[in-house]
Amino acid sequence: MKNATLVLLGLAVATAHAAEGPRFDPKRLAQDVKVLSSDEFEGRSPNTAGETKTVDYLVQQFKAAGMQPGGDLVGGKRAWTQDVPLGRFEIKGPVKLTLTEGGASRELAQGPDMAVRASMSGLKQVSFKNAPLVFVGYGVTAPERKWDDFKGVDLKGKLAVVLINDPDFETGQGEFGGKAMTYYGRWTYKYEEMARRGALGTIIVHETAPASYGWATVQNSNTNVMYDVVRKEPRNSHAPMEAWIQRDIAAGMFKAAGLDFEALKKQAQTRAFKPVELKGVSLSADYATESQVVTSKNVVAIREGSKQPKQVVIYSGHWDHLGVGQPDATGDKIYNGAIDNATGIAAMLELARVYGKQPAPQRSVVFLAVTAEEKGLLGSEYYASNPLYPLASTVGVINMDALDPRGPARDFTISGSAKLDLLDRLVAKAKQWDMRYSPDPKPEAGYFFRSDHFPFAKRGVPAISFGSGKDWIDGGTQAGMAAEAAYTEKSYHQPSDEFDPAWTFTGMARDLELLYAVGSELANSTAWPNWSRDSEFRVARDKSASQRK
Repeated sequence: MKNATLVLLGLAVATAHAAEGPRFDPKRLAQDVKVLSSDEFEGRSPNTAGETKTVDYLVQQFKAAGMQPGGDLVGGKRAWTQDVPLGRFEIKGPVKLTLTEGGASRELAQGPDMAVRASMSGLKQVSFKNAPLVFVGYGVTAPERKWDDFKGVDLKGKLAVVLINDPDFETGQGEFGGKAMTYYGRWTYKYEEMARRGALGTIIVHETAPASYGWATVQNSNTNVMYDVVRKEPRNSHAPMEAWIQRDIAAGMFKAAGLDFEALKKQAQTRAFKPVELKGVSLSADYATESQVVTSKNVVAIREGSKQPKQVVIYSGHWDHLGVGQPDATGDKIYNGAIDNATGIAAMLELARVYGKQPAPQRSVVFLAVTAEEKGLLGSEYYASNPLYPLASTVGVINMDALDPRGPARDFTISGSAKLDLLDRLVAKAKQWDMRYSPDPKPEAGYFFRSDHFPFAKRGVPAISFGSGKDWIDGGTQAGMAAEAAYTEKSYHQPSDEFDPAWTFTGMARDLELLYAVGSELANSTAWPNWSRDSEFRVARDKSASQRK
């Protein structure tokens, strides 16, 4: 078996070298990931010593690669960074949660039972007693689908209990595209919609399959410091309470109200669903939030174009992770973020090194390392709202997030199932490496809305988030899928996402040959990729067409 594996790996190397182009160094990739995910960088949380170390390291590496600063204009010259003002919100003191069911009250624990986020509504103290709970199904209002889960219910002073994902997630067919998640399925949409309707709070019922991750991820991601873009009227976007609750506790609340959770969930999968109050059930809460405005940094480097320097191709990825948080069973409380996303940043640095050694491309190539992805794509959202280079003349965005640090695969994927010329180019070019495109195996997880390409996509810029393949040359699809499942369960957003000396990085090195080939070809052409004609992002792109003539 070992000899067969060696033969397959040898074939992979031969295939890779059949495609002309520069090579990428697995050892340098390993070194960058090792450094960025070390305990010294404290989990790379924004507005910490870990951010300072990370930004300094990235600037140092971009300089060494021969890049130029591409950030904010300061005194007529570009800096290496773009300032990103953020609201920082942290719970101070205990979170007191009291659930009353049929006259009997009990305390719920912050973390194990509910994951309550620091309030981003502008309130310093969230305090209410015996607030009624209303089940609003999937919490969707979608006029274009003739879908309304609210039916005129007044949520003021009430807590909205809502399901995660779309109404057709479980059946796989319906008005929301079957298994593939729409934006209506994302927790971000649900929080925003309840805030728009004036709810006192939103409580999302966690279930592993429709959420696409376990409770540990929910707890770790929601009980630490929260960040948001600075808003003039935060209550329009955030209800006072935003929280998740364990499925079994929620089902118990329904039972106490004389309701069947599973039966109501089935009803919520139909247009006929009407909101239901959980009679005899209420929640009281009391907790304080400390807020301040801080400035984080996007790191921006550029390889200036020789002929059309104002037209840019962007490689993006987020440098941040969760920082220092709740300890795991071993007592480890540093969320190192090796795969998520030291891998993507290492890939970006290695691409910059290669671009730095090649002749200047005709168009500019920008390397955008964004902050606060883990807080809701805030760094990329800020850049897309305040672009340093006009979005109309941004040729395309190739985002890199949580790449596989092991051996090569026979395939690659992207987050979501969007149709666009950028993907067509990847598919065509990948044939040189005998690689094929595998559609997102879990479109129901909504990864399209969870990566830094999305703020560009929704503004019309052709953008994808590249994903490593799962059909490994050494072990096939079975090995690749098993590794992903193990990572999601045991390491994603947990302290165990740490550097492993056994990682070879040979797959990433090969994938970077493909990403370089596509990006370089675009940077040395006059092509303007677009979305498919039936894409929801096509209209926004076409509106700026006159600026690309």
